[in-house]
Amino acid sequence: MNLESVMNQDACGDLQFLASMAVDSAHEQPILDEGRHFQAGFAGIIGESRALREVLELVEMVASTDSTVLLRGETGTGKELIAHAIHNRSRRRSKPIVKVNCAAIPSGLLESELFGYERGAFTGAIAQKSGRLELADQGSLFLDEIGDIPLELQPKLLRLLQEREFERLGSTKTRLVNVRVIAATHRDLEEMILNNQFRSDLYYRLNVVPITIPPLRERPEDIPLLVRHFVRQFERQMHKTVETISSETMEALVQYPWPGNIRELQNIIERSVVIYTRGKLTVKKSWLCREYFHEEKPAPSTYAGSATGERDMIGAALARAHGRVSGPSGAAAMLGIPPSTLESRLRSMNINKYQFKIA
Repeated sequence: MNLESVMNQDACGDLQFLASMAVDSAHEQPILDEGRHFQAGFAGIIGESRALREVLELVEMVASTDSTVLLRGETGTGKELIAHAIHNRSRRRSKPIVKVNCAAIPSGLLESELFGYERGAFTGAIAQKSGRLELADQGSLFLDEIGDIPLELQPKLLRLLQEREFERLGSTKTRLVNVRVIAATHRDLEEMILNNQFRSDLYYRLNVVPITIPPLRERPEDIPLLVRHFVRQFERQMHKTVETISSETMEALVQYPWPGNIRELQNIIERSVVIYTRGKLTVKKSWLCREYFHEEKPAPSTYAGSATGERDMIGAALARAHGRVSGPSGAAAMLGIPPSTLESRLRSMNINKYQFKIA
């Protein structure tokens, strides 16, 4: 059963999300205690999928080092949670992890926020101020949305990564700092380099240990666990009780591609619990992105056979598409497979799509 057919069962266009306990148990799923679905030792991270386990295995390996980590993934996939997991499993866990959102702070203020300033460094600097970099000393510095850092500030960040030293604004005194840098972005940094929007030397300093967080559509088996977790979370906050989950509805939620990822799912469940009174919890069709209701099915795959033959065909398609995966002229369309499937194959076969862009 697909998403549209489930939605059309309700004359008002609502998706029946939770039903009463009176419904036949064969068609209902009790809400389980979400605690057992937390990955062991990773607070706040829920899921049992292979894609998530692979990410957490890499987190385990890198956490004990001081290597710089670059977290990559779409908006809403949980990059900040992974950053905290790395810090909390490191030798620096007793020290702070300081976050700097490079997209949220105006470019004119970002330098002073990050590096601090001396009194009189600029109009309004009436007192000395330590930057967030100094606050993170002996701990971790989480640079979120690193792709939005201004070009003029990138050399100073590069120096920090290379030499672990910096100067406050208005000062000539060089200061040393001991921080572990974790950066995150949803942007295509390699393409930004080609467009002269991001320094290649900074990219290579950041990209020591890259970790790609899979989008929710690539780990659908985790969706029921997340749904139950969020229902329980908002039940407690709003002092409400919801007993069961419709199997048909859960199937529809699993099939929906969640372009906003975990954040979108959380917001939808919160909205459902807010308006819930009794009997059933509903998700209105208008809450979900309509453009995903009638997605065209991809053409049958044009590649099959041995791994070597598949690699050759993928390479040929990427060369023709100049490294682009998505879109009507992308490699996925040429191969007749969804872009998410091709991205997964690129990771498993260790194929760098960006080398085809440069070529």
